[in-house]
Amino acid sequence: MSELIKFGTDGWRAIIGADFTVQNVARVSEATGLWLKQKYINPTVIVGHDCRFAGELFMETVAKVLVQQGIKVKMARGFVSTPMISLAANHFNYEVGVIITASHNPPSYNGFKLKAHFGGPLEPENVQAVEDLIPLKCTIDFSSVSIEHLIQSGKIELVDIEELYINHVKNNFDLNAISKSGMKLVYDAMYGAGQRVMPRILPSVELLHCDHNPSFRGQAPEPIAKNLKELESYIIQNPGVHCALATDGDADRIGLYNGKGEFIDSHHIILLLIHYMVKYKQMTGKVVIAFSVTPRVEVLCKHYGLELEVTKIGFKEIASIMVKEDVLLGGEESGGIAVKGHIPERDGIWMGLIIWEFMAKSGKTLDELIEEVYAIVGPFKFERSDLHITEVLKQKIITSCKANSYKSFGEYKVKELKTIDGFKYFFDSERWVMIRPSGTEPVLRTYAEAPTLEEVRKILKVTEETICI
Repeated sequence: MSELIKFGTDGWRAIIGADFTVQNVARVSEATGLWLKQKYINPTVIVGHDCRFAGELFMETVAKVLVQQGIKVKMARGFVSTPMISLAANHFNYEVGVIITASHNPPSYNGFKLKAHFGGPLEPENVQAVEDLIPLKCTIDFSSVSIEHLIQSGKIELVDIEELYINHVKNNFDLNAISKSGMKLVYDAMYGAGQRVMPRILPSVELLHCDHNPSFRGQAPEPIAKNLKELESYIIQNPGVHCALATDGDADRIGLYNGKGEFIDSHHIILLLIHYMVKYKQMTGKVVIAFSVTPRVEVLCKHYGLELEVTKIGFKEIASIMVKEDVLLGGEESGGIAVKGHIPERDGIWMGLIIWEFMAKSGKTLDELIEEVYAIVGPFKFERSDLHITEVLKQKIITSCKANSYKSFGEYKVKELKTIDGFKYFFDSERWVMIRPSGTEPVLRTYAEAPTLEEVRKILKVTEETICI
């Protein structure tokens, strides 16, 4: 019997060869085609894949199934990032973009993301509509046609969306200011889909892990501190580095380091971006953040007179607001950030370039710019811990959270609980911990904020001790 295929917070993801198979990709592709034909007359789809194992095979499966349903297909040349697919959907007004990627997940995973014509994640209700149409078995004959024949006959058109993306970057950034700033900059692609783009945008940037390795050398390509030890060591061993940028497997998430080899989390990046765009570029608009983002954003928004909205986890929640309202920035704790003037899509390279342009134009270091933000919101530290526990224990913890059973974590007494998406326990205005199961991985996440990193880790430790009993 065929298993049910469910989309998570950001597409469908599964282990390659187990559930992520050609046949299952074909099933999802057939559903996508059925939905498109219900909703549009003569729809066009752009399809692409990132650097993961068998990405091209799965992409070609999608293309063949769609073509056999009478849908126009544009296919990206070589591996591409998720922002490139989204930009192409927006720029050429394609009805849907499909990117074969599992983003930041471990190398054993691959995935299927749907992008809308406006250049961001397909709306939740439309994703659900596609999911509802997934057949138990693909009914389309796709194995009898070759991809070469479909290309030669004009049923599939190859498009260079990497060039489109690079030109878009050049039209929106002062790359000359960055290049001539004298800053020593480093980029770590984590073997992901940004590896070809950065050398073309800024040839002087020093590069790490910018070669094709579909196994990511065994490392999940998520740009968080524990996964970026080689980048950290490189900065420490090479004095003079001003800033380092890292992006994940499909280059839509950002990781950042200062010149001392210290990781700068997404909360600080979000605050820096808002500060730069409002104070230095006189931009306006609403700020939309996911529930797990620091409440310091609220302080900064009040300072600049900006409206703030907090959403559930999942960038599709943020994007759905960005396409309807005047939004300056939408951001997640996990490194996914979008800004006004670009597509309503996470883009790690784009966010990194904004920070580098901020540094180049101001002549200040990253730490000096962070101090400007601290002068408004106060200093803080943040860290996340992913608990790999049994499903039984995970469900027991979630049940306890729903029952409001946790009144304290060690010495930290709970003063307020917020439950927009997960469980956020506030101890005072500067300290909180959050508990939430991942929507893409079999883990329970705990998040904490406090004035010092030492105290953050103490909160995470007592939280784990309290709940894992």
